[in-house]
Amino acid sequence: EDTRKRVKDAVEQLGYRTNAFAKSLRSGHSGMIGFISDEVASAPFAGELLKGAQQFAWETGNVLLSVDAYDDAELEAAAVDMMLSYRVSGVIYASMYHRHVDVPKSLEALPSVVVNAQDPTGRFSSVFPDEVGGGYAATRHLLDAGHHRIAMINIQPEDSDLPAGVGRLEGYRRALEERGLVLDPALVAYGSGIVADGFELTSRLMATAEPPTAIFCGNDRTAWGAYRALEALGKRPGRDIAIVGFDNHDMLAPNLDPALTTVALPYEKMARQALQILLDGPGSEVRRVAVECTLVERESVMNAKVQR
Repeated sequence: EDTRKRVKDAVEQLGYRTNAFAKSLRSGHSGMIGFISDEVASAPFAGELLKGAQQFAWETGNVLLSVDAYDDAELEAAAVDMMLSYRVSGVIYASMYHRHVDVPKSLEALPSVVVNAQDPTGRFSSVFPDEVGGGYAATRHLLDAGHHRIAMINIQPEDSDLPAGVGRLEGYRRALEERGLVLDPALVAYGSGIVADGFELTSRLMATAEPPTAIFCGNDRTAWGAYRALEALGKRPGRDIAIVGFDNHDMLAPNLDPALTTVALPYEKMARQALQILLDGPGSEVRRVAVECTLVERESVMNAKVQR
């Protein structure tokens, strides 16, 4: 015990720190996890992916080594080389938005997991939002409030194969069919996920002979445009027409008037799930994990019976 005390005193006096590089040479592990993304660190809300990964890495005794490659192939290749040189335990390959990605072949040299995206080749585990479940939850909430004429403004063209819009539309369809309602193509509009499209397409929907009583917007920016269109028509969300968004953008959804009911993308949960797959070890099987998108209820949905 006396020796232990003298060692601790010496550590404190000298400001001694273990040499992580020397330790990694001996053990073969650096205690670092790589995080390569297209633009997550600088995105307004997809940065929650990075936050979730950092927190879980710290909780499990690891450190995150993060690089935003900005869709630059050379920068991405350099990032992979750096990860290999630092002997990271594995790599999280993240996307700013949900899409199919071409994972660099060089990452096959490391345990790697795709997050907020999908690897169509099946070489790597993928963790992504349950878009279908999110679209279903949004539409079911409107149905439960007594609405039957529910429109949807999607965030991509009709012929696009991006998983977000495809999945959210499928969830909308399933919820309607579950209640015995047939999807009316006249109530489905296709935009690009921007405020201007929300404004224009909501204006069109409200100008029809039989306008909807509720609109499911494919993202919160589209919902913001819908709010502006309704305001221009002298109508108010949550009183004259129900609106549900998707994303739970924290700078937008709670600050609209009225606050927007929306579906939250599970960024932190996805990051934690991806990191857990890495920590399970290289022997674990390739997995496809769809993480639940939860409904966040606020004031933009009213009961159809009290609609004015």
